[in-house]
Amino acid sequence: MGLFYEDLEVGQVFPTPARTVTEADLVHFAGVSGDFNPVHTDEEYAKGTPFGRRVAHGLLVLAMLTGLRLRTGVFEGTLIAWLEIRSYRFLKPVYIGDTIRGETEILEKRETSKPDRGVVVQRVRVYNQRGEPVQEGEFVTLVRRRHG
Repeated sequence: MGLFYEDLEVGQVFPTPARTVTEADLVHFAGVSGDFNPVHTDEEYAKGTPFGRRVAHGLLVLAMLTGLRLRTGVFEGTLIAWLEIRSYRFLKPVYIGDTIRGETEILEKRETSKPDRGVVVQRVRVYNQRGEPVQEGEFVTLVRRRHG
């Protein structure tokens, strides 16, 4: 079981494991999302863009972050729902072959009118293999309380 609302403290930081972005990830995400923009799917086209080569979909990397966060177990069985993604920024491109990892910091907690849950605001960041932030934003979530 993951951490409950009461277990979380403002300032806590939870790092995720890392994973490498593969060609298969990009191809599958294009198929699932329907986003076949040539900057993601056409190497020759992408060479003529500011990126110089194909770049991973920003939302692919965001989706990967959610999976990496799940692997930490921090919110396993205690995260009820996402309420909002705030101020999400795509800072640097992520390329096939890059290895990304995430980080979650607890920014804010507030009780709700329902005794079985609380709102937790988290700053999330994604870093590449050089430790450079490539994405960041805030997730607002409902988290189970231990005694509700």
